[in-house]
Order: sequence, then C-alpha cells, then structure tokens
Amino acid sequence: MTVRLTSPDEGETFTSGPVKFRILEDGNGVDGRFGIAECVPGPGWPGPPQHVHRAHDETFYVVSGAVRFTSGSEELLARAGGLVTAPIGDPHTFGNADPDAPATVLCSVTPERYLGYFRDLADLRPGPDGVLVPAEVLEVMARYATDPYRP
Repeated sequence: MTVRLTSPDEGETFTSGPVKFRILEDGNGVDGRFGIAECVPGPGWPGPPQHVHRAHDETFYVVSGAVRFTSGSEELLARAGGLVTAPIGDPHTFGNADPDAPATVLCSVTPERYLGYFRDLADLRPGPDGVLVPAEVLEVMARYATDPYRP
C-alpha cells in the first residue's frame, strides 16, 4: 500500500530555539511534490525575519492558539481553524501572538525541499534572548532560495 499514515507519536522531531518541529510528510511518499511540518512556537515567539521565497509556496493552518502573520507592512491574526497562504514572491513572516501559551501550526511547503531549512535551524544556537539570531536564520534561508524582505 502506498497510502501512508503518520500517527501522533511518529514523525521526525527536533527543536530550534523556542520552536518544536515534527515532520509529518517528508516528501518521500509524493515524489517531493510537497512536505508538511507541525510547528509549535513557544509563547510570544517573534518569528523569523520577514522573507520572500523564490522556489516554493507555503501554507499555514493554525491548529491552536493565535498566530500573527506579517506581509510587508500589513498584519493579520489567524486563530485556530484559520489558513494563511504565502505564494512564491510574497514577503511574509509569522510569530506566536500569545505571550502566555504556545500555538500549533501545520505548515505545508510545495515542493518539499524547504523542510531542509527547518532541519538546518536545529543546528543554530539561540541568542541571549532565547531566540535564534536573525542574521544566522537569513544565512540558512539563503540555502533554500529565500531572500530577506527589503521594502
């Protein structure tokens, strides 16, 4: 059978600063056409620097909590049940809007190659404020056809 189930206790798991990741679909079952990661940002996590993808689309489904998305100078707040799509070329970032509770987000990437970015973040060490150093995050993004947003 080629249909595959990832149960709640399966998937590749790792932590990057205050964010926990679990890869639910690594692209192997679908010839790399897409990948899905569960992201659990800690309370108040500000998110990565705003950026632009040149080679993949990204979609975020908020499972729990409240997540702030920024695109350029515009912001929106997505709560549980909300879906946000960031197509190739659109600037964006996201962070946990709740200073007291984690959020849970399912992030799909099409194609799956950008899952490597999440994995590579686990090699970085948080700065004194507990979050990853933005310049180091941008260096990792550059490996995955992603540029910093410059208005």
